[in-house]
Amino acid sequence: MSQASRAGQSSQSSQASDPTAVELSIRGMHCASCVSSVEKALASVDGVEAAQVNLVDGSARVRPAQAVEGSAGAPDPKALVRAVEGAGYEARVFAGIEEAVELARVKEAEHNTGHKLLMRKVRVGVAFGAVVFVMSHLEFVPGMPPLNQPTIAAMAMMLTLPHLFYVGGQFFTGAWAALKRRTATMDTLIALGTGSAWLYSATATLAPHLFPDGAGRPFFAAVAVVITLVALGQALESKARGKTARALRSLFKLVPETADRIVDGKPETVPVAEVEPGDLLLVRPGGRVPLDGRVVSGESEVDESMLTGEPVPAPKFPGDLVTGGTVNGTGSLTMEATRVGSETVLARIVEMVRTAQATKPPVQKAVDQVAGWFVPAVVLVAVATFLFWLAAGPAPALSLAMTTAVAVLVIACPCALGLATPISVMIAIGKAARHGVLIRSGEALQRARRVDTVVLDKTGTLTTGEPEVTLAVAGPGFDERDLLAAATGVEAASEHPVAKAVVRYADGQGVGPGEALHFAAHPGRGASAVVEGRRVLAGSPSFLEDAGIKVGALQDALDRVAGEGATPVAVAVDGRAAGVFGVSDAVRPDATGVVARLQSAGVEVVMLTGDAPAAAERVARETGIGRVRARVSPEEKAREVQALRDQGRTVAMVGDGINDAPALAAAHVGIAMGGGTEVALRTGDVGLLGDSLRGIETLLGISRAAQRNIAQNLVGAFAYNVLAIPVAAGTLYPSLGLLLSPMIAGAAMAFSSVTVVSNANRLRFFKPGG
Repeated sequence: MSQASRAGQSSQSSQASDPTAVELSIRGMHCASCVSSVEKALASVDGVEAAQVNLVDGSARVRPAQAVEGSAGAPDPKALVRAVEGAGYEARVFAGIEEAVELARVKEAEHNTGHKLLMRKVRVGVAFGAVVFVMSHLEFVPGMPPLNQPTIAAMAMMLTLPHLFYVGGQFFTGAWAALKRRTATMDTLIALGTGSAWLYSATATLAPHLFPDGAGRPFFAAVAVVITLVALGQALESKARGKTARALRSLFKLVPETADRIVDGKPETVPVAEVEPGDLLLVRPGGRVPLDGRVVSGESEVDESMLTGEPVPAPKFPGDLVTGGTVNGTGSLTMEATRVGSETVLARIVEMVRTAQATKPPVQKAVDQVAGWFVPAVVLVAVATFLFWLAAGPAPALSLAMTTAVAVLVIACPCALGLATPISVMIAIGKAARHGVLIRSGEALQRARRVDTVVLDKTGTLTTGEPEVTLAVAGPGFDERDLLAAATGVEAASEHPVAKAVVRYADGQGVGPGEALHFAAHPGRGASAVVEGRRVLAGSPSFLEDAGIKVGALQDALDRVAGEGATPVAVAVDGRAAGVFGVSDAVRPDATGVVARLQSAGVEVVMLTGDAPAAAERVARETGIGRVRARVSPEEKAREVQALRDQGRTVAMVGDGINDAPALAAAHVGIAMGGGTEVALRTGDVGLLGDSLRGIETLLGISRAAQRNIAQNLVGAFAYNVLAIPVAAGTLYPSLGLLLSPMIAGAAMAFSSVTVVSNANRLRFFKPGG
């Protein structure tokens, strides 16, 4: 894939998250042809550059055309709704996280109501259909006396009217709407098949003289059973599709509806929408943090697993940031709201997931193109089948021609084809989000499955970005505890990150700081103080030498520190060199395990860093990375990534999303580490919300699982249609005498969609590393 192609992908990703895009909720879609019809209707509106429609969750995302001189500007939302309604569907425009949450609740309620209605129709269809079926096969009922066949046929004709007008009424209204807009959908096939069968049977019943002897055989039972089976298939599919959106709905449910705002020292419960930045909020023990903010008072632990995937609660103290939607522990917190509404992290996560689920990977775009001509092609095949058997079939040729044509129309509905890809993409992206991995598009999900090389930045990616003491050596005449007590006496008063690392190390060794007086900071060099009556200096070796203190006794330790690429902190007590600390960036606790598992899975791991070679080699040794390049600039990182691509590798670049931006853009998949979630929401094809590298494994695992799932669905859907249509057309009749009845065709069509949806829902049980 060329650099230009990658730029195009980035452009598509940015377009997918375009804040100017208009979103609509669409009702009435059943198949891939419906999707094509809605997309064409939306694209015909002035000011629309492109439209993407999601069959699974019934949504549409319209991207406005770029403003140019003489253009119509942004599309009118009312015009978009009219276009969709003109295509025979219902539409509603929505915007903002609050409305999206409310719409999700409404759609869930509508889905439940619609499912109950479908099941009620199925029960009616079964009740009337069973009677029609028995009446049509009375010769197989033991002890049944001979009955007048025309009378039975007339009764069957009347009993199938509930199927036409109630159980399957939506097929006929949908087909009529499609005809008015000069398109064809699944409804067209069902309505043509069952409608023509019913008319043929009714004519044979009411005017049998119009048919040659033996040709006018009514088959009302087939009409009743087919409509009932298709309705049953839709009901089962509806139930399975309801499970599909659980991951996204669970994110919506994290959005709190109310908050306890503190007014005049007392909490009052108000809707979250009324909270403004700067308001003080009370977060009770066990309660959900309502919005993003900063802890003002109180201490607690907050469970952030629903956003980051990290199972261990994070301790929170005054000054720490908290994220809306996370769950407070046993302590009570008072927080100041800093971001509200659509600006909160959770709101943007939900928006990213919704946007990503609406995008289409390349394979789905190809399927949509096929679906665009599939239904008209099936109608032509059905007509050709009818004419062929009418002309060449054995007696009664008309009955045979009608049976095969109806079977072709019924069995070929492209429901499974339309669901095969989007339902898997939707589940996979939602599932990844629950594990702290934000995938920006279906295209990024598809590319990630091919990754065979992972390039890692060092600082902030393989390491935590926080310094830690990796080496402590006491000088002649000093022991380590004495060195720690003296050093921490000085460093405890300093705000420098290296000083804090020394204090943390001493605390871990059970040594507290000695009492310090006359503290003085020497910027860029070190600090000094009188600790328990002794003059102590801590800083760079040159700082001690400038003070007249010889550090030769520490040379071996300084060489070890330099060899590890660590920062030396030399300590002197009363004019004597007391020891040295080596301070380095801490490697993430899970980095070594993640690298080992990636390598064992056949993925090459490469480190690119702007840090010194010694520091890079230390981290590489600790994590088991064999290929390292140090002291590379951001531009050089991008060139290195491109060089790997030129070797035919599929590259994922993992960085902090700021100085690594060129390399992230150059990779097939750019993965931004969270660092507090803000960077992950703004950079790369994928964002990791937590501080763990396990998100890389999650991404690769779920992308490969999704691709296998999509392949299974597509192979099943295409194989079903490729094999079923010829069989329905009667190709096996001359050699084997085998015909596919419309009833069996209806059952096969209905359950093909259920199979695809059920298979896709297996992704809901995906577990990282599983």
